[in-house]
Amino acid sequence: MLKDVVRTRSYQNVITQNNFLFKDKIVLDVGAGTGILSLFCAKAGAKHVYAIECSQMADMAKEIVKTNGFSEVITVIKGKVEEIDLPVPKVDVIISEWMGYFLLFENMLDTVLFARDKWLADDGVVLPDKASLHLTAIEDAEYKEDKIEFWNNVYGFDMSCIKKQAMMEPLVDTVDQNQIVTNCQLLKTMDISKMSSGDASFTVPFKLVAERNDFIHALVAYFNVSFTKCHKLMGFSTGPRSKSTHWKQTVLYLEDVVTICEGETLSGSMTVANNKKNPRDIDITLKYAINGNRCKVSRTQHYKMR
Repeated sequence: MLKDVVRTRSYQNVITQNNFLFKDKIVLDVGAGTGILSLFCAKAGAKHVYAIECSQMADMAKEIVKTNGFSEVITVIKGKVEEIDLPVPKVDVIISEWMGYFLLFENMLDTVLFARDKWLADDGVVLPDKASLHLTAIEDAEYKEDKIEFWNNVYGFDMSCIKKQAMMEPLVDTVDQNQIVTNCQLLKTMDISKMSSGDASFTVPFKLVAERNDFIHALVAYFNVSFTKCHKLMGFSTGPRSKSTHWKQTVLYLEDVVTICEGETLSGSMTVANNKKNPRDIDITLKYAINGNRCKVSRTQHYKMR
């Protein structure tokens, strides 16, 4: 993730170019990892930074902080946000890189919201403060053949029962922008400074309009992140038309091969919810339909990100 230049540079630029947000402020870094964001904040003049990390990486972060001479400014706390005590009652800034695949996979957003409700001062700032989920459709015959249809004949044996499992698992991969067949639509915007935990589960409609005659094999989801409290709007996109990130895009293969003509619409709805058995996983229900000149289809599919 440190080598993800889009991710790390974006955070670095937000912090170094907007030090008025950090100068002499108490900062909480949620899910600090190596402590890179905490180091940026300390360098920008934060009064003190509390870096919370529950994994073994917390031990490394302490060593990194010490090696770089910031032990007086950065305190690394090993533990879960929901279980630790902070030495201060309130913080001025909460910063976190909480986004997962499909924005919400692994559900670290709930941890940020918990920290916000417990420790953020009334006039405090959450960074980033906006995130949005987007959807488009692609032609992907070659990869679908390799990933899904492969199971029809495996060295002469029928293993098509595995196809159902393969179809249900969204693929995280980089999509070539030339594969995009339709417009890109905003599905959901989240205001991290105001939203509640339940807002991460939702049902939203979509209408994707074909920009050329082509086939649709999959829908593709990606997300954008914004830092609106900066001097000027900053952020980044994980979309297929933007520079690649470690999040890539999330590909949802359709059971049907949809034949679509320019100007026709693939419409439907997407339902996103935390899995009840494991809230770090995501259940996605996709309803889609087209009533076109060359294709008429209506279907509901279920996916599990795990």
